[in-house]
Amino acid sequence: QLNILVDTGSSNFAVAGVPDPDVTSYFNTELSSTYKSQGIDVTVKYSQGSWTGVLGTDVITIPKGIDGSYTINIATILESENFFLPGVKWHGILGLAYDALAKPSSSVETFFDSLVRQAKIPNIFSLQMCGAGLPVSGSGTNGGSLVLGGIEPSLYKGDIWYTPVKEEWYYQVEILKLEVGGQNLELDCREYNADKAIVDSGTTLLRLPQKVFSAVVQAIARTSLIQEFSSGFWTGSQLACWDKTERPWSLFPKLSIYLRDENSSRSFRISILPQLYIQPILGIGENLQCYRFGISSSTNALVIGATVMEGFYVIFDRAQRRVGFAVSPCAEVDGSPVSEIEGPFTTTDVASNCVSSVSFHEPVLWIASYALMSLCGIILLVLIILLLIPPRCQHRYTDNDVVNDESSLVRHRWK
Repeated sequence: QLNILVDTGSSNFAVAGVPDPDVTSYFNTELSSTYKSQGIDVTVKYSQGSWTGVLGTDVITIPKGIDGSYTINIATILESENFFLPGVKWHGILGLAYDALAKPSSSVETFFDSLVRQAKIPNIFSLQMCGAGLPVSGSGTNGGSLVLGGIEPSLYKGDIWYTPVKEEWYYQVEILKLEVGGQNLELDCREYNADKAIVDSGTTLLRLPQKVFSAVVQAIARTSLIQEFSSGFWTGSQLACWDKTERPWSLFPKLSIYLRDENSSRSFRISILPQLYIQPILGIGENLQCYRFGISSSTNALVIGATVMEGFYVIFDRAQRRVGFAVSPCAEVDGSPVSEIEGPFTTTDVASNCVSSVSFHEPVLWIASYALMSLCGIILLVLIILLLIPPRCQHRYTDNDVVNDESSLVRHRWK
């Protein structure tokens, strides 16, 4: 029995396969009568941390819900770096993204695809993450639910709003604009989707492309009631502390993200109150409570991570290629909701397409690299054949014939 981190930003199911100082238990394959090793090495790198292991198959059961036992691909983690961290309560990771991200190739059937095929459940799952306003480093669990094969009505309030999945690798969506305290950031909408915008439960914070991040920080600083604030707080290197009797959330504005509706001429917005992005970390003494900024910059994506997802019940409707959002009843602090969904709004003020048409995704890069390797192989083969063909006439060599480091063949070779 293992606790598993649910990650919608990767596609491998992997568990600790050897003892680790930061893991309380692990899966010993030698004690399993049903485990079968495929003998294939696999490495997965995340935005933080990585692991290397071996692919195999085994039989799993899910304690609540789906009856029966199912054979799935499982990677046993043999080595890791910054993956299992001190104090974590989990022993592995369940990647629920599409097979395009599966390692070492998309031919590795994902956990959820195996479950849909074998258990005959609908190709949809939903996730309620709870923990709004609770200390990040607190002991115990904050609750939450993963529903495989459907939607649970008791886990949301109001309507579900759906946005299309733009491409099936990550759960890539299209963001149209951001507002801080009701004020539009007025950026080109393509800035929000550079080079992708994804919904990822495995990312802790709301991550924004650098240009968007800077604009958000400036807008929050401008609209907040704090005049002087350390830059280290915004970059994540410092905490901000207040007296425990104070509620600093009243000092900060609401943050809204506009997503394109299934009807492309409409949009809706998901909003988080400061209780979700000004996050309590630890208490100091009897009087102080310290907080961190739940938003960070990113070099390659806008990531709707746990900071935002804790406000909503999120539906990953793979069958209809869409992601849905509804207000979560557990997103309350001191009895008041800390998330909102509103719409519809018109999209006449934004471009018809905010997603770049050119995207160098991993599968495309692999294809390009294989093509270049093939081209190099052909050129090498031709050169070898030319070298093996006997010369037909005498030729007096000159300095210009010598192939050295300065020759065009070397200087212009593919790298």
